[in-house]
Amino acid sequence: MTSEEIRAILLKCLTDVAPEIADEEIEDDADLRDELDLDSMDILRWVQGIHKALGVEIPEEDYGRIASFEDAVSYVAARV
Repeated sequence: MTSEEIRAILLKCLTDVAPEIADEEIEDDADLRDELDLDSMDILRWVQGIHKALGVEIPEEDYGRIASFEDAVSYVAARV
């Protein structure tokens, strides 16, 4: 699976959780919590969506490793 395919899936999962965020608003290096205003429940639902879509388990202690969208794509790519 390519990084672009992973990015598209993660983006879909994110917009499912936060439909008010437009695709073009999401910059790869944007901090998900601060710049996109995602709270803990949004992050949890996003992680659950990633798990459902790709089967990748992201333990809570790794949430800090997916602080930006780019971080999340890299994290998932290493585990798919």
